[in-house]
Amino acid sequence: MNIHLKVVGTLFLLALSIHSFAQKSPLATVTDPYFDLVRSEFKGNEAYETVAFVEQYWRIAGNTGFNNTVFRIAEKLEAAGYVLGENAKDSDRFTYRIETRKMDRPTWEPVTASLKLVGSEGFLLSSETNRNMVYQYSSSADGVKGEVVYIENKEDLSSKDLSGKILFSDKLPYRTLQVAIKEKGAIGVLTYDLPGYLQPEKNITSIQFRSLRYEAEQPAWAIALSFEAKEKLKAELATGKVEVVVNIQTKIYESEELTVVADVRGSDLPLESLVFSAHIQEPGANDNATGVGTQLEMAMLTADLMQKGKLDLKRTLTFLWGDEIISTHRYIEEKEKRAAEINWGISLDMVGENTDVTGGTFLIEKMPDPSAIWTRGEEKHSEWGGEPMTIDQMKPHYLNDFIISTFEEQGKYADWVVKTNPFEGGSDHTPFLHSDIPGLLLWHFTDQFYHTDNDRLDKVSQTTMVNVGTAALVSAYTLLNADVATGGELAELILGKAIARLQIESILSKKAIADGADVTEQKLILETWKDWYMKSLDSISDLSAEADKDLDVSIKVAKRKLEAAYQTMKPAI
Repeated sequence: MNIHLKVVGTLFLLALSIHSFAQKSPLATVTDPYFDLVRSEFKGNEAYETVAFVEQYWRIAGNTGFNNTVFRIAEKLEAAGYVLGENAKDSDRFTYRIETRKMDRPTWEPVTASLKLVGSEGFLLSSETNRNMVYQYSSSADGVKGEVVYIENKEDLSSKDLSGKILFSDKLPYRTLQVAIKEKGAIGVLTYDLPGYLQPEKNITSIQFRSLRYEAEQPAWAIALSFEAKEKLKAELATGKVEVVVNIQTKIYESEELTVVADVRGSDLPLESLVFSAHIQEPGANDNATGVGTQLEMAMLTADLMQKGKLDLKRTLTFLWGDEIISTHRYIEEKEKRAAEINWGISLDMVGENTDVTGGTFLIEKMPDPSAIWTRGEEKHSEWGGEPMTIDQMKPHYLNDFIISTFEEQGKYADWVVKTNPFEGGSDHTPFLHSDIPGLLLWHFTDQFYHTDNDRLDKVSQTTMVNVGTAALVSAYTLLNADVATGGELAELILGKAIARLQIESILSKKAIADGADVTEQKLILETWKDWYMKSLDSISDLSAEADKDLDVSIKVAKRKLEAAYQTMKPAI
């Protein structure tokens, strides 16, 4: 007990020292003027209005909502001074383009749907209140009536008569049940599957959107149930035979995939760039209308500040809106369509939550660092979860601690909670990392309305979008205008973060060894963190286009100090 209290107390004192260090960030002289500039101008009105426009649509690539979002973005960019690329002059620094591509399958959108118990008043479900009830790529079903058969396990699929029946299961996924549609003549499927973090027994009307594979030759439909609907249906089945009437209207049609790319050309180093990416698809407000709207206001404000002579950018700033992961990956791979190399990539995904309502926390998902191998102490994964990584998967870079430090500064200013999570993947930051480009994710989790039809405008906070947009722009402006002096200050910042991390890990390892952990493993943890930060300090050299003696000296001095600190801690474990 005494050892535990001592460890907790020491960690608390370390946390205070880290907080104090953050208050005196060596980069404050660089970032503070940008904070003053952006805070006075970023109001969140455009971001919020865009969310209200976008979230009314059920969006996947190529459909009405997705395309109308693209057209709104283009209209707002033009109003802010961005010129369509094909009409731009060499002197135009603000340009945008809409890329069009043939899709390998038709697009889809829901129109209306209802599910009714035969003999009961009202609907069991209606798309008027449950916009996610119909599986993506479901075909239409006009007044289909059928008996519901409950499927508890795979054996039921082979032992029961399913011809002309509607299958219902809260045990098996759609892909298991669909075999009965193809082989046993079932006419449709009802499913229930909500993870515990969505609190379905509290949010009884929530439905998380689901998808089935599009097969033109074998059209099918499926409906996902809320907890409330599932319970009512099971209660009816307990009394005897149950029939339902299904009405579904959907549209499946050929379309094109659209992507918006807006560029602010750098004045001195236009062939180096930072890319912000926000995906349009998915039907929610927080996911990801907030990313779309926040990024749009960021692009508009940047143009306004530059046109008024309040800001200039040495390197190029790019804003990308498209289909999650797919559009970002393609932008990275299609080098012939962009002039600049990509130095940094940042994803905006679910960045506008009213956390008092959603329960989510603002998170910075870090590039892979040792916390994704050894997740301990204050580090923890979100409910999304992550697979343990290996040392050779690490991505050492200064971007982690630089972004965290900048966002924490905004957090202190605005009394806004900023936390981090080890790398998990699953959003637009992953294509950057797969291409060895420094990239991370700005998001919220755990959100009790994640991917459900209760993710609507009332769950969104304009204030949160202001905080995220402000810190994101200050981070971008600092990097885009960074020079050798910035690099020296960044080296000081990273050194401080590295020493604080080694102190914490040393204390955790001492406690682990006292509790019987392997000493060799604990030494490896400390060594891996040291090596990660050594390489992160080396990465600061990318702020100079050419080798620079002063920057090289700053990095070497910081590395020597880090090595010295490591040597004082190493023998202790």
